[in-house]
Amino acid sequence: DIQLVANTIRGLSMDGVQAAKSGHPGMPMGMADVAAVLWLKYLKHNPNNPSWFDRDRFILSAGHGSMLHYSLLHLAGFKDMTIDELKNFRQWNSRTAGHPEFGHATGIETTTGPLGQGCANAVGMAIAEKMLASRFNSERDTIIDHYTYVIASEGEFEEGASHEVFSLAGNHGLGKLIVFYDQNFISIEGDTHITYTDDVTKRMEAYDWQGIEIDGHNYEQISEAIESAQAEEEKPTVIICNTTIGYGSPNKAGSHDCHGAPLGEEEVILTKEALGLSHESFYVSDEVKKIFSKRTAELELIESEWNELFSRWASDFPDQQEKWNKFINQELPNLDDLLPDFNSGETLATRSSSGKTIQALAEAVPYLVGGSADLAPSNNTYMNSYSDIAKNHFEGRNFHFGVRELGMAAIMNGIQLHGGLRVFGGTFLVFADFLRPAARLAALMGIPVIYVFTHDSFCVGEDGPTHQPIETCASLRMIHNLTVIRPSDANEVKQAWIAALANQSGPTALLFTRQGLPTIDRSVYPSAKGLHKGAYTLWQSGEGNPDIIIIATGSEVDLGLKAAEKLANSVNIRVVSMPSCELFENQDDSYKKSVLPESCNKRIVIEAGTSFGWERYVGQNGKMICKDDFGASGPYTVLLEKFGFTVERVIEAINELIGI
Repeated sequence: DIQLVANTIRGLSMDGVQAAKSGHPGMPMGMADVAAVLWLKYLKHNPNNPSWFDRDRFILSAGHGSMLHYSLLHLAGFKDMTIDELKNFRQWNSRTAGHPEFGHATGIETTTGPLGQGCANAVGMAIAEKMLASRFNSERDTIIDHYTYVIASEGEFEEGASHEVFSLAGNHGLGKLIVFYDQNFISIEGDTHITYTDDVTKRMEAYDWQGIEIDGHNYEQISEAIESAQAEEEKPTVIICNTTIGYGSPNKAGSHDCHGAPLGEEEVILTKEALGLSHESFYVSDEVKKIFSKRTAELELIESEWNELFSRWASDFPDQQEKWNKFINQELPNLDDLLPDFNSGETLATRSSSGKTIQALAEAVPYLVGGSADLAPSNNTYMNSYSDIAKNHFEGRNFHFGVRELGMAAIMNGIQLHGGLRVFGGTFLVFADFLRPAARLAALMGIPVIYVFTHDSFCVGEDGPTHQPIETCASLRMIHNLTVIRPSDANEVKQAWIAALANQSGPTALLFTRQGLPTIDRSVYPSAKGLHKGAYTLWQSGEGNPDIIIIATGSEVDLGLKAAEKLANSVNIRVVSMPSCELFENQDDSYKKSVLPESCNKRIVIEAGTSFGWERYVGQNGKMICKDDFGASGPYTVLLEKFGFTVERVIEAINELIGI
């Protein structure tokens, strides 16, 4: 009885929002019929083994309707989604956060809430499914074969992220991506027609999607649409579901009054009466429990059959199984032995040494994939020995994301969440502002995507201030759980990549220069492996505690060294390379004090960006040679001189601090 299940979902959703006295009941009530059909007839998963790799992925991109997802997880039998969790909706330490959060409860594939991000993650998951299928499926055995289903609201389709990723999804022919579009014409401010009159069918067909429009409360039409979507293998499908927000509510259905506020206790009772539900809060009938129990038994059988298939395949193809284990477990070899060392005397832009490192990584880490937002020749992100990822060609390893930084980063999140691949994406550092929402979610979820940001300072030069990041590096450092690394030379670049790949608990941003930098002679100076500590003493002119400390990052380390060496005979100067504040802060206090002893409060920071954030390292007695306004157009060598990034300026600052 699908109607009974759908109405039970409505009842649980109403009750959860009412108990919390906040939330969004209207969307779950409107999409309950679609969700009931999908979960009872089509969605392939196993509540008793939520991590089954070949499960379908379900994403509630319209995360404000989270009680829909929580109700489904509870009814389906996910053990950690108890009825008490539904009762604790939006409360402290519950699994039922205001918006679905990855890691808070099993069955939640990604964190959604910021509209459009779930849609973008879904595109990444659908791409990952295609890529892994191309690597592991054979004519005899289909190991990877699952769909990605999304429920999206009109808000998702208005946000720019959906335009970027839906365009790419159509271009790539992601036939196993199916999006249910909840078309109820209601937003927080009222009827969506006040701002939004797109012809969604025409728009999606222009992206080369299949479009199907249905009555979202008609079970036969819902089933037929899903089966038509599954039958279309060359195009993703959008199923436009015409629904009534708050369906079943006598006084609030079809109104924005039920979009983002509880129905009210009296209206909840009236709605339950209209739907034929018990007045009891959080009520689930024995009949509904039996329906889902029967479905779980069917799903367990489907997984059991897959397990048999996988065991036979693994036995017959041990080399493939070994490859599978590497991909799924993300095993890393000893990269230090497999990546190139760079010789002193070479002058390389760190984007160039990164490019050389990527070529070696491509051989050493077979599950590493990546690309760029139409900037691969500038970012040096292309893996030369491997082909491109494109429609009907998912064997490749190089993405062309197009001029879509936000879409790129959100798709990367989906690929990483899907499992089996490790992904990086490149653009210019100044364009990090385009992808920041997706980077923040990656940090929130703790997923280890890697950003390759090149052209990392005003030394971009002639392109001018629009392309010269000043505050960008500092703003990335502000994002909790995002590790920012700005290496000073080619060998620090190598170690930066090793650190990024070793980081399994969050995203990493690698910042590389456009201009050439000298390769530090590591036979004279300490090993670049000091990068893994975040900061390390690169050079000191005398013994014991220094009189003054120069802290520099990236391209400014060489400047600090040159200035310090000129005063070596008169002042005990220490030069510290600090490629990553985050890695440094992860060290114990004794190490941090050994690099930056408290006894030395005369410190200078040099970084070709804003001074914001450096106060914690230089203190009240320090100086900062930074850039706190915008850049200018001109050769970078001229800009360095005009902006005061010279040996003379550093020496002047040293003399001012020590009173000479």
